[in-house]
Amino acid sequence: MHYQNFKRLTLFAALLALCVVVLGAYVRLSDAGLGCPDWPGCYGTLTVPQSEQAIQKAQQVFPHSTIETGKAWKEMAHRYIAGLLGLLVLAIFALGWRHKRIIKVSPLLPSALLLIIMFQAALGMWTVTMLLKPAIVSAHLIGGMTTLGLLVWIAHRHWGSEDSFSISPNLRLMVRGAFVILLGQIFLGGWTSTNYAALACTDFPTCHGAWLPEMDFKDAFHLVRELGASPDGGNLGLPALTAIQWTHRIGALITLLYMGTLALLLLKIRQLNTLAYLLIIVLSAQILIGIGNLILHLPLVLAVAHNLGAALLVTVTVIINSKITKKR
Repeated sequence: MHYQNFKRLTLFAALLALCVVVLGAYVRLSDAGLGCPDWPGCYGTLTVPQSEQAIQKAQQVFPHSTIETGKAWKEMAHRYIAGLLGLLVLAIFALGWRHKRIIKVSPLLPSALLLIIMFQAALGMWTVTMLLKPAIVSAHLIGGMTTLGLLVWIAHRHWGSEDSFSISPNLRLMVRGAFVILLGQIFLGGWTSTNYAALACTDFPTCHGAWLPEMDFKDAFHLVRELGASPDGGNLGLPALTAIQWTHRIGALITLLYMGTLALLLLKIRQLNTLAYLLIIVLSAQILIGIGNLILHLPLVLAVAHNLGAALLVTVTVIINSKITKKR
């Protein structure tokens, strides 16, 4: 019975992790990331100040903050759901070790997942206390995608079918390499978003009417700096923002070519046919949504959908990797 609970928890946690990633993107893209200036509460409470008296008290404690209850509720909703995910991961960790002889993954995997969740909580706190520093926010995004990937892996090991088929060593290596390509592109996307460089140039396929516009890579990818600031303390200029977005575009092209080629090769394997088609669909949608974000000047629904697309690519890639890996 406890083993069945473990199985159910992994599936539910994987679905919840997908929701947390998308909700986190919505909070960030709707400029609600600092809706609450403190952590883990909001203006010193576990909810959002609603009454006139509570708002006045919060304003006295945080005189430099503008209280916007709508943004604060968005941020707190994300924290509540992320907290629930943390509790589920703790339960998976406990049940995983209790049934370590019969679960289909090493119990070290739930342990690693718990450590990542704890680090994610710290990153969430630093995101607020360090005022959306790009390196922290980008690391938080990568941590969220990693959490999603690990939960999908654990869930698929217990819920996925076990097929027997052969795959060439080169194709196996290419499937593994998809992780590297995908996480690299997700980091570039996160770096673009957290630096507010998504609209640094809005024409496509050129940028400012040129294939190679004026760019400043030195300031663009200096990791340790404040939001909107160059390493020397000045404002981050348009050439740096252009370099960030242009690099993300090149990363998207590389990802399209690599993942597209991989999908076409996987179509030849009957047991991976459905996943290959799914990868093609999600990849195509992700590219079209990315172009739409540029042309339509980043509407919120498309910007959030772009993050959902990245999370779905992670999910499909993890499942493909699980399918080609023998079960424990």
